[in-house]
Amino acid sequence: MNSVSNTSKTCAVLALMAMPLSGAVMAQEQSPQRSDITVVGETPAAEAAPAPAEMTPGPEVKGIITGRSGDRIQVTAADGTQSVIAFADTTRVKAASGLFGSKTKLTTAALLNGLPVTVKTMQGGGALMASQITFRNNDFKTASMIRNGTAQGFAEQTAATEALRGRMGDIDKYNIKSTTNVYFDTGKSELTPAAKAELCNAASNADGTNNALMLVVGYTDSTGDDDFNQTLSEKRAGRVINYLQQACHWKPYRMLTPTGMAKADPLASNDTPEGKAQNRRVAVNVLVSKGLDGL
Repeated sequence: MNSVSNTSKTCAVLALMAMPLSGAVMAQEQSPQRSDITVVGETPAAEAAPAPAEMTPGPEVKGIITGRSGDRIQVTAADGTQSVIAFADTTRVKAASGLFGSKTKLTTAALLNGLPVTVKTMQGGGALMASQITFRNNDFKTASMIRNGTAQGFAEQTAATEALRGRMGDIDKYNIKSTTNVYFDTGKSELTPAAKAELCNAASNADGTNNALMLVVGYTDSTGDDDFNQTLSEKRAGRVINYLQQACHWKPYRMLTPTGMAKADPLASNDTPEGKAQNRRVAVNVLVSKGLDGL
């Protein structure tokens, strides 16, 4: 084997933020200070809000904001039920803070996707109108961090991808800085503990190499027919890529398109069990374009 130079609440918020609204219309939060997350789904039904005199006290709704469009929010409760609630300039928006739970008055711009809220409502004509929306100050900070962090992450990845494409577009020759081979049992694509350790070590070493990319190539021995071996080699390469990205935190935009080579390019003879064992492998190649090497 060769290896050379490489809060539970927040999880709940993220999970509910990922729940889709029904349909496929794009809706976006409206905020005067910053652009907000785009919500994929059907815009909540636009029933005409009844006049205040026609409204009666409605249910108190507790849950997480999982959609927003204009003057309506969608709140998803812990049991999965969803309520579309309208709000207006008269709706009181407050964040609980301080030792005794004092309230800080805010505007409706604070109603972020992923924010756990308690909504006091009025009802009439089949619609709900929020009279008061409250949430904890710490929950608001968490929702803000998630939204801003997600937006920043996407922006950074997009910029990095475009930069690499621009620099690499006309370059098709690379220097191989290192190669790590991980090995598999006959007909299998599962990674051994030793292989997992090798992959993360390779990723760690490669992360310190400027402009490094990874090319993952899967192979088999000569056992089995060509179609089976082609599929198996691709499956092995895919398993390695998933582990590198998910467990070893190698950025997807630093990964070249993987390849399955089946039984081509053997490292050793397929005439012996020892040779076949060397050929059942995935090669993780760390590359740097010759035009960028040393930058």
